[in-house]
Amino acid sequence: MRRLTLVLLALGLSASALAADSRPAPDLKPVPPPPAFNADEQPADAEPEVTIKKDEGQVVEEYRAGGRLYMIKITPKHGKPYYLVDDRGDGKFARQESLDSGVRAPSWTIHRF
Repeated sequence: MRRLTLVLLALGLSASALAADSRPAPDLKPVPPPPAFNADEQPADAEPEVTIKKDEGQVVEEYRAGGRLYMIKITPKHGKPYYLVDDRGDGKFARQESLDSGVRAPSWTIHRF
C-alpha cells in the first residue's frame, strides 16, 4: 500500500512538472484585434431597445429588436398594465393582459407513497 502511494505521488509530481513548462509552442500566431463596433449597426443578437414615454395618465414602453417594433407595454395610472404584441410580424398588434400564454403542462398524480 505504501509503495502504491509513493508511485502515485511520483506520477502526480512528474505530471505537474510537465504541465508547468511555460514555453510557448513555436507555431502560435498572435490574436487578431477585435472588429470595430459601430453603434449604428447593432448585431442581430443585441438586446432589445426600449423607449419609455410618460404621459399624465399612463406610461408607454415600446420594445424594438433590429429596428422593428414588436411589443408595447401600457401601464395606466390606475389599473393593471397590458401588452400589445405583434405575434405575426405584420404590424397588427393584439392585446394581451399578460405575457403568460396560459399553457400549463399536465400535472397528474401517478402514484403516492
